[in-house]
Formats: sequence, structure tokens, C-alpha cells
Amino acid sequence: MELKIGELAKRSGCQVETIRFYEKEGLLPPAVRSQGNYRLYSEMHAERLQFIRHCRSLDMTLHEIRQLLKYKDAPQQTCIEVNQILDKHIEHVAHRIAELLQLQTQLTHLRSLCENPTAGKDCGILHNLATTEGLPTKKLGSHGGNCH
Repeated sequence: MELKIGELAKRSGCQVETIRFYEKEGLLPPAVRSQGNYRLYSEMHAERLQFIRHCRSLDMTLHEIRQLLKYKDAPQQTCIEVNQILDKHIEHVAHRIAELLQLQTQLTHLRSLCENPTAGKDCGILHNLATTEGLPTKKLGSHGGNCH
């Protein structure tokens, strides 16, 4: 079965530009060209695109996907390296979760600076944001009072 890029995009739920990007990045092998110079994709392209999309839904990087595809394309090799890639990705996700929890704590603290909102000039949130860098990795200061 041969699919034009628009048909592959529709079938996969992927944008045409994304398919071209994956092809340019070497994640998808180049499509054959028709006599009219249309890209023609096979079932193998559709399956590979599904694999890439599933990896992306798991927030994997293009580098990680490229590595996984290398092992997928060599089915006789052991999957030790595949496990290592996943273990590293799990660590990355755990680190991001910790950062997001820290961010949530900082935002909750910031929100507590304005329990009874009135005039913006007295808002503890606005005062705090104006007097700190507000970077997620830094602890927010305790500047400013509560809104009364």
C-alpha cells in the first residue's frame, strides 16, 4: 500500500510538517517519489510513525527515539540498552516531577500572600513578584504583606 503524505498524516493524526521533520531528522526513512514527484509512504512508514508518536506521547526526546529506533531496527540485539534508555528517561521524569512540586509549593506560598484582595497597590503577590527574580528553582522571598 502506498500513501501520499497527506493520507499518512490523516491516518496517523500527525501534521504533514511533522512527518517531513521526522524524515529530515532521519527518524523516518525517505519516501520513494512517484513519477509526479509525490512522496509515497509504505505501511512500514506508518508503523514507524506510530512508534515515534507513541514515544513522543511519553515525552521522549528525538535523541532517545533515535536510539530506540536503532535497537528496533536490530531485533537480534539484546534489549539491555533499551532498558537503560528507559531507566534514564524515568529518572528525568522523576526530576521534573520534583521540580514541579517545588514550583507548586512556591506558587502556593505566593498565593498565600494575598488572602483578602483589595487594591492592587497593596497586593502581596504583585509586590513579591516585583521584588524577587521569581525563578522556579529559587525560594520565593517573604516580601510584601497580605492584602487586607
